[in-house]
Order: sequence, then structure tokens, then C-alpha cells
Amino acid sequence: MAANAEHKFKIKKEDTVEIIAGKDKGKRGRVLKILRAKDRVIVEGANIVKKAMKRRSQQDRGGIVEVEAAIHSSNVMIVCKKCGPTRIGYKLDGDKKTRVCRKCGEAL
Repeated sequence: MAANAEHKFKIKKEDTVEIIAGKDKGKRGRVLKILRAKDRVIVEGANIVKKAMKRRSQQDRGGIVEVEAAIHSSNVMIVCKKCGPTRIGYKLDGDKKTRVCRKCGEAL
């Protein structure tokens, strides 16, 4: 792959995913952000790290805060409502392309 090629993601923002590898294995959460250039995703409530933050204004508090760090996209799996963590397939309905569960075939 080229140095600046961006990965095509089957996972979208707001999808519910389960972490399948790493320190948070088994945790589920919503995808908050997708970092295409780095091939990573940020999952709500997972991979929490402590980060030193500078005070920006009078109301804004500085100090050490806990934030979600990015996880490599290969370490997350989308969750189907029926059958749990699954892979994603596609179905073409005329000119419309929909994501479907590879286990049960239900639309995701």
C-alpha cells in the first residue's frame, strides 16, 4: 500500500463495536471518531488514558484528565443486535448498498 493511502472502513461513526484484542478486550462502546489516515477508531469508554491538559480559560480546568485513546481498527468488531460481534457484508438492492451481518443477514 502507498504511504499516504487511506484505509476503507466498514465501521461507521455511531456504530456499536466490541473490542476483540488488547487491555479492554470484551468491552463494548460507540464509535466516536474514525481516524482514516492512521487506520484507527476512538471508542466511547474504552482505552482510557491519563492526559495532562493545560488550562485554556478561567472556567476550563487544567490538570490530569482521562480521555479515550485511539484503537487500531483491526481490534474492533461491529455488534449485531441478534448475534453479537460479527463481520460486515454488503447487499445490493437495485442501486442501494446496505451493510448486513455475515451471521444472520440482518441489516446493520
